[in-house]
Amino acid sequence: MEFPFYIMGVHPHLLFEALSYFIGFRVYLNTRNKERIPMEKAMWVVVGAIFGAALGSKVVYWFEDPIQTYHHWNNLKYMMEGKTIVGGLLGGLIGVELAKKCIGWKKSTGDDFVLPLSIGMMIGRIGCFLTGLDDHTYGIETTWITGIDFGDGINRHPTQLYEIGFLFILILILLKIKKNQFILWEGFLFQLFMLSYLLFRFIIDFIKPTPHSYMYLNNIQVAALLGMIYYIILIRYKGKKQSTSEKREGEIHAK
Repeated sequence: MEFPFYIMGVHPHLLFEALSYFIGFRVYLNTRNKERIPMEKAMWVVVGAIFGAALGSKVVYWFEDPIQTYHHWNNLKYMMEGKTIVGGLLGGLIGVELAKKCIGWKKSTGDDFVLPLSIGMMIGRIGCFLTGLDDHTYGIETTWITGIDFGDGINRHPTQLYEIGFLFILILILLKIKKNQFILWEGFLFQLFMLSYLLFRFIIDFIKPTPHSYMYLNNIQVAALLGMIYYIILIRYKGKKQSTSEKREGEIHAK
């Protein structure tokens, strides 16, 4: 198999990235909770997510090699190259919160994005895998049976496929939680999704040949770590709030 693996003359990264956006958006429209937020407001949330993700994916990428970024800050081509999913997710989160503030929406909207994001990311990673070395998403050299030669004669960890497998298992678990109605509060599924994915990326990036410039961590791991800290604090806060609310309800019923 040759990399990049063109499909009907179309570059795999371009093809699957376009498919990931299109299919992910269609899944969102078909699976979102219509009672959670009106359509016109939901579209503003999506717009906020798109612009936030675009900016966040670039910002985190610029910190992969901060010295090079500093030297090329006025080189538009260099600054526009590359992006990161972790940066996109965290930037998208900020974009959504800003959009909700602008339209005056206070309820959580995250749970509606879990399935579309998972499917979109899995489709996108197929394109990353078929692109091979040019995409820079492969892993380090390995002797594992999973090792794949992307064209340079070295068997490497196909970390793109590991991520697809992880996301598939994660979404099955989250859908099971939803089916069993084990949702503790609005936004619970999305918070679990983000915490789980950020933990996965923190671990998997140890077997990626990207510069580890931050005390044995790379830029993705630093962003993932900050994101995990945020979600751990948020989940603990939500849990305490839920517990207090249930305790008050119990006292009222007891009276």
